[in-house]
Amino acid sequence: MNLSSPVICALTALFVSGSALADSRQQADDMARILEGFPDITAEDLRPSPMAGIYEISLGSRMAYVSADGKYLIQGDLYDVATEENLTEERRKAARVRSLENLSESSMIVFAPEKATRSITVFTDIDCGYCRKLHRDIDGYKAQGIAVRYLFFPRSGPETSSWFKAEQVWCAEDRNSALTTAKAGGTVESEDCGTTPVAEHYNLGRTFGIRGTPAIIADTGELIPGYVSPTELISYLEE
Repeated sequence: MNLSSPVICALTALFVSGSALADSRQQADDMARILEGFPDITAEDLRPSPMAGIYEISLGSRMAYVSADGKYLIQGDLYDVATEENLTEERRKAARVRSLENLSESSMIVFAPEKATRSITVFTDIDCGYCRKLHRDIDGYKAQGIAVRYLFFPRSGPETSSWFKAEQVWCAEDRNSALTTAKAGGTVESEDCGTTPVAEHYNLGRTFGIRGTPAIIADTGELIPGYVSPTELISYLEE
């Protein structure tokens, strides 16, 4: 039988589309099975990973991997051997960016130059020594064109002195000045202003896996732990 090229092309396309449909059905079955075994996650938290037969679970910027049968869970980073790229960290970075985009600057305390060329989001603890060191250099960051957006992360947790200090700063009439006073060891007196964003910031930091402060999030979503001087930071960001 002599098949013309158009017929061959049509049969090939039919085979490929049929194969893709089978793969799609297999993925749907796998994901349904996994969701049944992990009731705390939703379909939006689950997607195929770059590795065949393995699916990615993402809760904020926390990532894990699960086998197609839902029996095995892998916690760790996934690398591309050829490029040495950390694929898991790239996913974390994107998740951090999305989370911060959903957080209004009106719920932050921002120190920005007139013309900012870069911005960083810093999870800070008022009683943290290196957080205070970072804030003493705030003019240096601004001089480098870096806007510093502060979020509260009292490491001691809720109902502690550091937590209450953060709430007092937020409730102050001039929050920027109050934060500077508190980080210098001064006392901030303010009236109770109701619900503050401290808990929201703290919970977001926990989803980012933050344990220590200062924790700097670059505008790319990269997490830079600890204090970095203004000149070192701008050099790093511009790379």
